[in-house]
Order: sequence, then structure tokens, then C-alpha cells
Amino acid sequence: MRHYILPPYLLQHLATAADTRLPAVAEAARAALRDDEPVHSGRAARQEAEDSGRAAPGMATRTPRGPQRTIFDAGQAEELPGRRVRGEGEPENGDAAVTEAYDGLGATYAMFADAFGRASIDGAELPLDATVHYGHRYENAFWDGSRMVFGDGDGEIFHGFTKSITVLGHELSHGVIQHTTNLTYSGESGALNESIADVFGVLVEQHLHRQEASSASWLVGAELFTDSVEGVALRSMKAPGTAYDDDLLGRDPQPAHMTSFVVTTEDYGGVHINSGIPNRAFCLAAEEIGGFAWQGAGRIWYDTIVRGDLAPTTDFVTFASATVTAAHARFGAASRERAAVASAWKTVGVQVTP
Repeated sequence: MRHYILPPYLLQHLATAADTRLPAVAEAARAALRDDEPVHSGRAARQEAEDSGRAAPGMATRTPRGPQRTIFDAGQAEELPGRRVRGEGEPENGDAAVTEAYDGLGATYAMFADAFGRASIDGAELPLDATVHYGHRYENAFWDGSRMVFGDGDGEIFHGFTKSITVLGHELSHGVIQHTTNLTYSGESGALNESIADVFGVLVEQHLHRQEASSASWLVGAELFTDSVEGVALRSMKAPGTAYDDDLLGRDPQPAHMTSFVVTTEDYGGVHINSGIPNRAFCLAAEEIGGFAWQGAGRIWYDTIVRGDLAPTTDFVTFASATVTAAHARFGAASRERAAVASAWKTVGVQVTP
């Protein structure tokens, strides 16, 4: 299954609002939406249900040895993987997208290895592949279950999708989720899937730049918008619902509290919209704990997904309770970390069970 960084509600708004003002942009948005259509078919839905029901491996046991990266160039076609253009240890080829993808894969590998001792996204040194220049003015990036794929954007609303390290970290983190909890991509479990990918995506950026929780931006995709867009990023983990307010893109619809939870049948039951609630919980916990987030709240979230006891259909309450349990196990019952996690979930309206 493909996991896309741009949610369909954003592309739908852009396709409609830009139709007369920027027809080429509107068509690019419609093309990206059409590309997403096959995953909504009955066959794809059945496959997703089967995949989510399979047991996933838990804690990584291998010692990380270093990434094995390969970058391909689709040449603006929509065929994968494309032409091989750079392998592990090979020099830059002068293509900025290739360099950005190569470096981003390395930064993601480094965060999981250094922070959690995880050997690649599967815990067993899975090679990291990426394809750049996918499609013509393609407005998205996605993880397809085995590789990262990046479009170049339309140049008027979106820059190339390799420019954002949080986007790259987010999409590769879907691979980590795939090999751990394998949360069903629907409803609350799907929103958790998206949120956990956001969590690790921002941790990749913070780890790369050695940012503490208090000085981090907590933005996902801050580099994607051109100067013509009224917005700072695709999502704000610290303040969901405030990332953008633009004539063509609409207003960021993410809720920050359970009282505003969006009930919908679109986007697999609102997986991109409602991820704002657990996103804010993580940010609150990380800032309360302080220091490097990958050592505190990030460690707790990672422990939670590799324990092996979360059901694929885990909801917000169950996941929240599991993070409190994980904080207790790692830091102690009376620890600041456990208290911060419990308080964060309460603040966003998720009641943790004892």
C-alpha cells in the first residue's frame, strides 16, 4: 500500500480552487489524486486488511552497520524503480534531488541507529531505495512498501519533495511501522500510523541538527511550500490546525483536541486529519520532559511500537495507555517522563486507562 505525504483533502481543495487561476497546478493536483485511486479499490482494501492482520517483528536485535542506499531516477515517468543513478558511497552526480534523497535516507538511518539501535527500518539492515523525478510536476511523495518515491512538485505551489527531511523521515517511518505494529490504515489506528510517522520524521530533523525539544519547530514539510503560499508547513505538531490558511490550499483542518475529532469516511476515515491529536500529545510530552526528544518521549514512543503487544486496530486510548506503560517501564512509576506522557494525553482529551 502507498502512504502519501499530501492528504487527499488538500489536493482536492487545490484542484478546485486553482482550476481557473492556475490550471496546470489544478491538473497536477488531479493527477496526484488519480494516482491515489487504486489503493481505494476493493482488492487493495482486502490486501491492506490481510497485511494488517499479520504478525510483525518487534525489537531489533542486529547491531547497525550503516545504510545501503540506492537512488533511482524515474525521468518524469511513472514507472518504478527508474534508472539507477547513485549507490552507497558513490559521489554526487550534480542532481540536487538525488543528493537530497541520498542524504535524507542516511539521516533517517542514523537517527534510528543512534537513538534506538535499530538496523535500518526493518531492524535487519534492509537496503534503502528511493526514486526521484517521479511523474511530470508530480505533487506528492510516498512509501510504497519497499521504497521512497518523490515527485518534483509543480513549482508554483510545491517545491520538489526531496527538499524536506521531515517528509523523507516520515515516509521511511511508515516502513518502520510496517515492520513493528503494522497499524491498520483506517480510523484511529490509521491516524496513529500517520502520527507515529510524523513523530519519527521530526525526530530525524532534530537528530540531524542536534535540536532540543524546546528549540525545534515541530513542523512537517516546512520546505515544501513556495513563497506564494500562505503557510509554514503541511502540519504543525505543536499547534495542529495552524500550518496554513491559503486561498488555494484552504485552511489546515487538523484538530488539536478530541472534542474536535473529525468523523469522516474520506481519507481512510480521516487518518491525516485526526493525526493532529496524538501529534500534539507527543509534542507536549517531549517539551515537558525536555532535552533531546529522541531520548525522552521518542524513546517511549519507540518502545511502545516494538513491544509487540499492540493490536493492528489500536485506538487512541489504548495507544495512550501503552505509552504510559512504556514510560513506566523505562523511566519508573514516579518519573517525570511518565507524568509528562500521562499529562499530555489528558491535555488533548484522551483519557488514559489505569
